Amino acid sequence: MPDSTARDILVLAAHPDLARSHVTRTMLAALRASPAAARVELRDLYRLYPDFHLHVEAEQRALQAARLVVMLHPIYWYSMPALQKLWLDEVLRLGWAYGPGGTALQGKDFWLVASTGGGLDSYGPGGHNHHTLDEFLLPYQQSAKTCGMHYLPPQVLHAAHRASDADIDAHAALFVKRLAKYPEWCQALAAPEAGDEEAVPLDERPPMFSALDVGVAE
Repeated sequence: MPDSTARDILVLAAHPDLARSHVTRTMLAALRASPAAARVELRDLYRLYPDFHLHVEAEQRALQAARLVVMLHPIYWYSMPALQKLWLDEVLRLGWAYGPGGTALQGKDFWLVASTGGGLDSYGPGGHNHHTLDEFLLPYQQSAKTCGMHYLPPQVLHAAHRASDADIDAHAALFVKRLAKYPEWCQALAAPEAGDEEAVPLDERPPMFSALDVGVAE
C-alpha cells in the first residue's frame, strides 16, 4: 500500500445544494472522519466555484497528483450536475487529457460514486426509465476510455430519497473502506483490455469554450 500521507486519491464532490443533501453530506462527513482522509484531495466544486469560473490549472494539478479520480454526486436527469459537466468540458482539454500529446490521465483509475432518486427496479426494460443505469452511464465510461483511464464499476445508492439512515451509513462506510483499501480492491477490475486504446479522430473532439461563452451568469 502506498504511503498513507501521499494524497493519491482525488474526490470531486458536486452537489448543487449540499446543505439539503442527506446522502452526499453523510458521505463527506464519513470521509473526513476516516483515516482515508489523509490520502484524499477533496474538492467540493460548488463551494470552490459558486460563480462557475473554474481554475483549470488548479484542477489539472489535482488530477496529475492522483492515481484514483472519484466523482461523487447525485444523478441529475440521467447525468451529472451542471458544474461537474462544465468541469469535464473545461478541464479535460485536447492535448492534455486526450488526443495528440494528451497523456496526463493515462493509466489512472476512475470511479463514480452516485445516488439516484429512482429505485433499482426503475432501471431496466420493465421500469419507468426503460434502460439500465449502465446504459445511462455510458458517457462516463467512454470519457474515461478516451482519456486512457480505467473505468471501475460504480458504487450507486438507489432510491436515495427513501433510503434509511442505516442504508446511507452503510453506503458511506463502503465508500471510505474502498478508499482506504485502494488500490487492492480494484486491481483486478481495473486491468485494461488488450488493444483497448484508440485514437480519437480530430473531427470528433469537443470544442473548447469557457463559462462565459456558454452564458453562465456572473
